[in-house]
Amino acid sequence: MMLAACVDVPGGPENLLLRTVPRPQPKHGEVLIKVHATALNRADILQRRGLYLPPPGESEIIGLEAAGTVATLGPGVKGDWKPGERVMALLGGGGYAEYVAVPEELLMPVPPHLTLCQAAAIPEAWLTAFQLLRLIAQVKEGEVVLVHAGASGVGTAAVQLVRLLGAVPIVTAGNSEKLKMAESLGAAAGFNYKKDNFAEKVHEFTEGRGANVILDCIGGSSWEKNVSCLALDGRWVLYGTMGGKRVEGDLLGKLLAKRGQLLSTLLRPRSLQYKADLVRAFSQRALPLFSDQPDSLRPVIDSTFNLGDIAEAHKYIEANRNMGKIVINIITQSQESQ
Repeated sequence: MMLAACVDVPGGPENLLLRTVPRPQPKHGEVLIKVHATALNRADILQRRGLYLPPPGESEIIGLEAAGTVATLGPGVKGDWKPGERVMALLGGGGYAEYVAVPEELLMPVPPHLTLCQAAAIPEAWLTAFQLLRLIAQVKEGEVVLVHAGASGVGTAAVQLVRLLGAVPIVTAGNSEKLKMAESLGAAAGFNYKKDNFAEKVHEFTEGRGANVILDCIGGSSWEKNVSCLALDGRWVLYGTMGGKRVEGDLLGKLLAKRGQLLSTLLRPRSLQYKADLVRAFSQRALPLFSDQPDSLRPVIDSTFNLGDIAEAHKYIEANRNMGKIVINIITQSQESQ
């Protein structure tokens, strides 16, 4: 058996309850992880509300990423994973628990200098950002990339990866503290969407050319400004609809005039093969750059909560106060030292 945060009835954060549930058994090709930490994602909120069901065959327990140690290997595991080895993983679900079974293709070794708490902040945000930039937008050197929610988990990862690709990241955020943080990670400029017309600011920054790529988790409420500041032949990548799903107006006409591409993507419902290819590409291209050198990639952590305080953690992310990731310690520091 194991402890997990469960939702019996969809609703608010108070509906997250700690319960003892059966420990998963690793299937063919899977590795059982003893989870030390997980991290919150906006999809967790939607699932808790009953608006984003897990894909068929995935755990109904919330949680899209985890870091911990290898507990046991299922039959047919081909990799050289060893019990006790520090790993992190992209999950289809099940992260809010003491154990989770994961296809070995979705495992990554934890860089030596990172703690498991830091590692928990990597899989979902960084793989999402890598997917958006490399596989979907296919960002080229020298291009300007506008990253909405630049201080979010995906945003902080995207800013660093854009720099890695030799492109120019610019961001939007809701206050000056978030903008300063994004700029400290390498953003060339930041715009407060609550105070300024970010489309006008993008045009000023690019001398009227516009952004070659827009990473958009907002959706409906900002579509006109997005199209306005999109460069000719630009790529607008939609991966969330925090600002609404409905669009009214001449979207198609204005997008056509820009010869713009509207690309949309989700990561969680993708096939195992797609995710495995993504993990492999990220592990080869980006993971070695999480080092102890001055200009290395780094996960940005806003705050940590213990699993027993998961409801408070959900309230915190819903208040949109975080800069970077919110990590949940499944095993507390006092437990680790015992």
